[in-house]
Amino acid sequence: MAQEHWALVMFAATMALLLLGYPVAFTLGAVALAFGLPLLGLDFFELLPLRIWGIMTNFTLVAVPLFVFMGVMLEKSGLAEELLRAAGALFGRVRGGLAVSIVVVGALLAATTGVVGATVVTMGVIALPTLLRHGYRTELATGTIAASGTLGQLIPPSIVLILLGDVMGVPVGRLFMACVLPGLVLIGLFILYVLVVAWLRPGWAPPVRTGEQATTGLLLRGLLPPLLLMAAVLGSIFFGIASPTESAAVGALGAMLLAASRRRLGRQALLETMRQTTRLTSMVFLVLVGATTFGLVFRGLGGDLVVEEALTRLPGGEWGFIAVSMALLFVLGFFLDFLEICFIVVPILAPIAETLGVDLLWFAVLIAMNLQTSFLTPPFGFSLFYLKASAPPEVRIAQIYRGIVPFVALQLLTLALLAAWPELVSWLPDLMDQLQGIR
Repeated sequence: MAQEHWALVMFAATMALLLLGYPVAFTLGAVALAFGLPLLGLDFFELLPLRIWGIMTNFTLVAVPLFVFMGVMLEKSGLAEELLRAAGALFGRVRGGLAVSIVVVGALLAATTGVVGATVVTMGVIALPTLLRHGYRTELATGTIAASGTLGQLIPPSIVLILLGDVMGVPVGRLFMACVLPGLVLIGLFILYVLVVAWLRPGWAPPVRTGEQATTGLLLRGLLPPLLLMAAVLGSIFFGIASPTESAAVGALGAMLLAASRRRLGRQALLETMRQTTRLTSMVFLVLVGATTFGLVFRGLGGDLVVEEALTRLPGGEWGFIAVSMALLFVLGFFLDFLEICFIVVPILAPIAETLGVDLLWFAVLIAMNLQTSFLTPPFGFSLFYLKASAPPEVRIAQIYRGIVPFVALQLLTLALLAAWPELVSWLPDLMDQLQGIR
């Protein structure tokens, strides 16, 4: 058997082991060694330490632990609870208003914390019982919470965007800017869907009185802090004041100040935040090291050339490649985590896209939108598990599955809009370049 065929066997073996539940990082490294040592020899792996050293000294990736720290610290500061109270008081009296407030809170938390698990669990514990108590349809309530909680994967600052930018060689700052307008489109579609459902089926989303007035003080306490933090983090990137890594440090400091203002910056909270940040960061980097080993062997066996030849011969040229790659990523999202897709599949697709003349910034945003659906698609959608774990016992997993279907459809609609109108991606980066005199 030719070496390039062994590369495809290695890829298939990796997918099978991941579906069986083996740890991602160790599976990638072990399979790469199992195929690479007998087929390529020990000397081939002399390149591996240099690859790993390049990862560990990558300044852009320093933003990962800093943004994770910011998100975990904000979770402990009580920001989500304040946001939910303020948004509920502001929108609750409108038919479907409580569900709209969930989307708004999810968007604001996405732009400040970006931690999907924490967002979904927090809203599941606090908001879901309130929605059900006021007569909201279970499917609408659970779908809104699960979908809104995943906005942190697309709206900057997002760990997914940082990793995608690094893997594809796209500047992270421009990728952040490129995702702002698509994120707003998606938020608008979520809100529009909720309002249309509330209008067509009034019993599914009745207007409610939350018992709390939308006073100026409540709105300032709930909405102003995340807006200020979002302006500090994203504004410093967009206007060229700071790099994404430097703005991540600003965000981490701002999160500590917010926690201190709420008297929640104690020694125990700080230690727990650092522990959780270390665990999450270690997981990301272990997967990255394993994926680097896998990618080195896959290319050494010639697997990338086989895939490139197959995809470049598709009918339709560039658009045929876009359609097939998006369909592949969507299907893989049912079974694999975004990290696995980002580190295994995207490095194979990105060079082919560049060869075909596809704009990598636009392609990265399409991938990010596609990867966001992986959190909502059964059987392995993490947001669904987070929500089921935090939901009241009477909420069944089948209701959660039914509830997310319209929101997955809206994400695919947004993906189609981005494919049809690339200007939705390029408009803000080009505008910021003009304001800074770059173009």
